[in-house]
Amino acid sequence: MAGHENDQYAEFFDAGHSGKEHTVHQRMRANSTIMELKKILVANRGEIPIRIFRTAHELSLQTVAVYSYEDRLSMHRQKADEAYVIGKRGQFTPVGAYLAGDEIIRIAKEHGVNMIHPGYGFLSENAGFARAVEAAGLIFIGPTPDTIDKLGDKVSARTIAISCDVPVVPGTPGPVEKFEDVKSFTDEHGFPIIIKAAFGGGGRGMRVVRDQENLKDSFERATSEAKSAFGNGTVFVERFLDRPKHIEVQLLGDSTGNVVHLYERDCSVQRRHQKVVELAPAKDLPGEVRDKILADAVKLAKSVNYRNAGTAEFLVDQKGRHYFIEINPRIQVEHTITEEITGIDLVAAQIQIAAGATLQQLGLTQDRISTRGFAIQCRITTEDPANGFSPDTGKIEVYRSAGGNGVRLDGGNGFAGAIITPFYDSMLVKCTCLASTYEIVRRKMLRALVEFRIRGVKTNIPFLGSLLTHSTFIEGTCWTTFIDDTPELFALVGSQNRAQKLLAYLGDMAVNGSSIKGQIGDPKLKGDIIMPVLHDDNGKPIDMTEPCKIGWKNIIDKEGPAAYAKAVRENKGCLIMDTTWRDAHQSLLATRVRTVDLLNISRETSYAYSNCYSLECWGGATFDVAMRFLYEDPWDRLRKMRRAIPNIPFQMLLRGANGVAYSSLPDNAIYHFCEQAKRYGVDVFRIFDALNDIDQLEVGIKAVQKAGGVVEATVCYSGDMLNPQKKYNLEYYLDLIDKIVKIGTHVIGIKDMAGVLKPRAATLLIGSIRKKYPDIPIHVHTHDSAGTGVATYVACAEAGADAVDTATDSLSGMTSQPSVGALLASLEGTGLEPGINVHHVRAIDTYWAQLRLLYSPFEAGLSGPDPEVYEHEIPGGQLTNLIFQASQLGLGAQWAQTKKAYEQANDLLGDIVKVTPTSKVVGDLAQFMVSNKLSFDDVQKKAKELDFPGSVLEFFEGLMGQPYGGFPEPLRSDALRGRRKLDKRPGLFLEPMDLAKIKKDINSKFGSASECDVASYAMYPKVFEDYRKFVAKYGDLSVLPTRFFLSKPDVGEEFHVELEKGKVLILKLLAIGPLSEQTGQREVFYEMNGEVRQVTVEDKKAAVENVSRPKADSNDSSQVGAPMSGVVVEVRVHDGGEVKKGDPVAVLSAMKMEMVISAPHSGKIGNLQVKEGDSVDSQDLVCKIVK
Repeated sequence: MAGHENDQYAEFFDAGHSGKEHTVHQRMRANSTIMELKKILVANRGEIPIRIFRTAHELSLQTVAVYSYEDRLSMHRQKADEAYVIGKRGQFTPVGAYLAGDEIIRIAKEHGVNMIHPGYGFLSENAGFARAVEAAGLIFIGPTPDTIDKLGDKVSARTIAISCDVPVVPGTPGPVEKFEDVKSFTDEHGFPIIIKAAFGGGGRGMRVVRDQENLKDSFERATSEAKSAFGNGTVFVERFLDRPKHIEVQLLGDSTGNVVHLYERDCSVQRRHQKVVELAPAKDLPGEVRDKILADAVKLAKSVNYRNAGTAEFLVDQKGRHYFIEINPRIQVEHTITEEITGIDLVAAQIQIAAGATLQQLGLTQDRISTRGFAIQCRITTEDPANGFSPDTGKIEVYRSAGGNGVRLDGGNGFAGAIITPFYDSMLVKCTCLASTYEIVRRKMLRALVEFRIRGVKTNIPFLGSLLTHSTFIEGTCWTTFIDDTPELFALVGSQNRAQKLLAYLGDMAVNGSSIKGQIGDPKLKGDIIMPVLHDDNGKPIDMTEPCKIGWKNIIDKEGPAAYAKAVRENKGCLIMDTTWRDAHQSLLATRVRTVDLLNISRETSYAYSNCYSLECWGGATFDVAMRFLYEDPWDRLRKMRRAIPNIPFQMLLRGANGVAYSSLPDNAIYHFCEQAKRYGVDVFRIFDALNDIDQLEVGIKAVQKAGGVVEATVCYSGDMLNPQKKYNLEYYLDLIDKIVKIGTHVIGIKDMAGVLKPRAATLLIGSIRKKYPDIPIHVHTHDSAGTGVATYVACAEAGADAVDTATDSLSGMTSQPSVGALLASLEGTGLEPGINVHHVRAIDTYWAQLRLLYSPFEAGLSGPDPEVYEHEIPGGQLTNLIFQASQLGLGAQWAQTKKAYEQANDLLGDIVKVTPTSKVVGDLAQFMVSNKLSFDDVQKKAKELDFPGSVLEFFEGLMGQPYGGFPEPLRSDALRGRRKLDKRPGLFLEPMDLAKIKKDINSKFGSASECDVASYAMYPKVFEDYRKFVAKYGDLSVLPTRFFLSKPDVGEEFHVELEKGKVLILKLLAIGPLSEQTGQREVFYEMNGEVRQVTVEDKKAAVENVSRPKADSNDSSQVGAPMSGVVVEVRVHDGGEVKKGDPVAVLSAMKMEMVISAPHSGKIGNLQVKEGDSVDSQDLVCKIVK
């Protein structure tokens, strides 16, 4: 302190002192008062002021915080007894405020401060600030200004080390300011080199250069970064040692020349020269090397009469040789691990030494300092390891920290609600663990990391977990470039963040309502579904703790598809296939039934329908709708259903050469899809082609044969074969069946999509097939659109059909399949009974009756059968969707006209077979005609001028196959207007898909990829990507009860969500906040497991003008986006300028780190969106580069 000696305060360390106290806090501290000095200011931010305040309070000191305007909500301000803003708003930059030494000293003097602690970073190594503090009559807690001058300058420190015979790495003899001096050094010593800021540390202003090509740019970046961070751009240059260890020694010195070490820390685990994980003591440092390093550290400190805390840093090469790097004349971030292994409070020692205490008075003589166990510190930061450790910004939505035995936390802005800005260091909290051995402390740290729950910003916790479990870290043999040299560290297994993602969905639901297409209103069912109980013949409840094991699938598994088909044919009755799990809810509820609601009745179904021919539960429209509207993985559904029902064969709908898509795909995609479907649970493949094109059908048949599934090659029934004017007659169908039998099928399928197969026609068709092929099972599918379905099935059974399709009573009739109960009654006593217990079927139907109320928002409003189907021939599975589409197009009031137009469109197209996707072609053309008020004749006359729907043009091109009787001319040619015309199946013109590349691309984009993902992408690329993006945002919603998936809960209503076995969230909607006029957002408050959680939701109904920058499209290579949030400090290009690949476009600064945005390819700059000083968010468009 200027004007008098510090040792006048020494008496207070030998005898206690107390004064008159007034406040509660002062009274609490009174009994521990040992110093006359009363008030300390910490000139820093984040965690280090809080750390210092805690010790200061233990020493009975009053504490003062200073803060920038941007830090006004920071925790360190709240932890101090007093807090004052640095300057006026806008006077200083966010970082500049903490470098404003004169203003900080003014605050200290104005408020009666005695001592200033600089923390680390900012002004901690600024000798000018230390002098100014002392000149103001205050105590600077740190080395003397002269010592900072000598050691803070790394070049000067090297000179001192050399004079003390301490080894140093070869480097420039002094500071380097010009590029030419750097080049001269490399000309003499070669590469690699390291450029370091002469003033400051923390990795800023530091660059490793390995070749001449990058030397100039690295020099410029290092000097610029050093000037920005420390106010001085001077650097020096050293040879760079490959794979060294970074060992530092903690030192303490007093004003009388005494210096002690507190042993070493291993700080080798670094990234961009910033320490990530630190260990004390070093695990694999030989004893003799340790002793030399400790001795040299003390020798250096004594040579400059070092006072207070400091750290001597060394590199140790692979031969055990050590080299002095620098002395950091301040407290270090990682000082906590030294405190843990020695039991010494370094900050307390700093404060007391600054006040005049000697090491001896503090009991800190070398002989009394020892270590116990091992300590590890992890720095938890808001950085995204998967994206090059780009700093993340935003609001912390959830913050739950670790704790327990041996866990110490030193935090700053780690709390729920904290706003993480791009202005400062990205560290949230330091987690320090202590244990008796290295392995125990490593495991303790892993446990602590797992306990953290931080949501709203990305963190490096997944990376730290990967690091601590790597074999090299386990052995304790890391080196300084270990992270850069070990790419497998980035194979991250991050937190699933399931709860917060689920809340984001529930919050959006609360504000905006359901986003599920086709939903009108909320579910009628508000309570829980009452589950049915099945009873045996003696009236006792059946034990259903395990699924039923008896069923037709056993034959498939043990003897194969051919034996299954033979057994089905030999069965005396007419078996049923239950369509409730697919086509029934597709036909009545727009395919919206979720997996959870199927699984809830699975156990009962395995018993009630154990004698089923099969359970139709997958494929067809359910495949893409699961991803589009239910946000579920169809493969996950298949696997879960298979586990739940192991005894009943599963049947899927396969659209021939289309797979489950709406157009033809390369053959290898179909084969790959069928292989996955068979592997994960499908037994029977009902294969059809929308046009009964035998060449298209053959692709699917052969794919299923290769996969080992039961082949059910299927003929689509259309029109009225009893009408001699129709082209689809008995001869047509028998000829088709001859062809599919020749290709090879286990079962013959008849698919009546519209429900137009009349009973007499059924008798004729099935009887004729049975006569011609007595040994092949026949399976018939229809819809009950006209109300004649049961009569048709009875006719089929009597004519020789082996299986027919029915649905549970509550989901049967009209556009669905005929009622199972009605069919059972109709076949009773005929000798053709299906072998199903009618009481069990009725019991299960009580579940579906309730469930239909849950899905009431998707009802199409059908009130009864529609015999008009014999005229318009709209398939049952399409009719309800067509009603919805007509409503969306504003044609709801013209539904009768649309049905008539459907009939005309079918005639225009040549009276085609109508099933997905050709039924969509007819429907699209019909709606096109009604929307544009076009008659049958208008379409023919104006075909050359009309812009037909895309599906119509694809049909005319031949992309859906060849229709029976050919395409209608001249309509086809007029509509295509010179577009290609295919005369063979489309797959012959398609290149095979590169499935390996698809898998690699999916993995690269979404972090994981399975063969099932590849199959989904092959069928629906955009639908799959949108689904994965949705899941990344909202998580797995399949666990959410359907009522809350479709509608918001009432305020105050409690409901439960089971994330997995034994993990249940108890949720309650508390409130929906007011609309923010500035952002158009609302805050939604939920209670989760008793803890209030808050999510911010955009109100999509609010008319708010949001001013924001355009985002770069990641799929457009011409667009260059900002790699992270930050401030543009330099723009290197201009509109119209030419750039080469790799040229710098702009320089971005964030978290005190600079990053060059480089041109991804050569071209001309256009649409430049930024200028110097602009703030940008991650992926904001910077410019376009046109090739």
